[in-house]
Amino acid sequence: MDARTHAWLRPLVAIFVGAAFFLPLYLMLVNVFKPGEEILPSPAGLPLPPTLENISGVFAREDNLFTFGLVNSIAVTALSITILTVLSAMLGHYLARSTRLFAKLLLVTLLCGLMIPIPVILSPVTSVLKAFDLMATLQGLVLVNVGYYVPFGVLLFMGFVKGVPRELEEAAELDGASRFRVFWQVVFPLLRPASASVLIFLGVWIWNDFLTPLIVLGPDSGTTVTVGVYRAIGQYESDFGDLFAFMFLATLPILIFYLALQKNFVKGLTGGAVKG
Repeated sequence: MDARTHAWLRPLVAIFVGAAFFLPLYLMLVNVFKPGEEILPSPAGLPLPPTLENISGVFAREDNLFTFGLVNSIAVTALSITILTVLSAMLGHYLARSTRLFAKLLLVTLLCGLMIPIPVILSPVTSVLKAFDLMATLQGLVLVNVGYYVPFGVLLFMGFVKGVPRELEEAAELDGASRFRVFWQVVFPLLRPASASVLIFLGVWIWNDFLTPLIVLGPDSGTTVTVGVYRAIGQYESDFGDLFAFMFLATLPILIFYLALQKNFVKGLTGGAVKG
């Protein structure tokens, strides 16, 4: 392939890929501000004139489906990513610094955990939750998220810890600091880009998760925003205006969260690629 062909092919591919990703977003945005009866006849048409009836309709639902789902999603996501960040950082530091056989076996176990899709282990997980009376509770859902996603966080933190000079830790220990204090006051502040990457990756995954909350919380015990979208669809009819508004409102919190941390997120990706 000559240089001239390569020069026009790259922009063409970029435009095609960008359009493929933008089309679903466009359909959601235009239909949020369009009356429900106009969506099926003209799904790609512009909302002329735009209306906020769909958004107000979501908040006016008698079952408060969006409000309850939003509160649950925020609680589950915030608790899960906070616990995951703390545990992953400490365990990643231990595995990166330790040369013991136990540490190597633990790392292999974590790698094996990354290879198993969560639908495969949902049945034994629910059995464990039932044994501890945690089924159909937000605490049980948080524990499932922590147990499943901690291997990813550990591996990401390990790459960054290997880039932190050991001399910094040794100097702090010579000054009388404990290992716990060395980690939190010396090492962890240097892992800010990695923390942002873990928070964003796992925050988005947990927020968008559908199957796990549906199974763990059950049909009557609670909902999240993703499960709420599913429950907003009736068996025989559905208000597509409310449905698109529900999806739009469910996307906003995690989008704002990503935009707030995107600078550190990019640093985390590039830093983790060259360290270690």
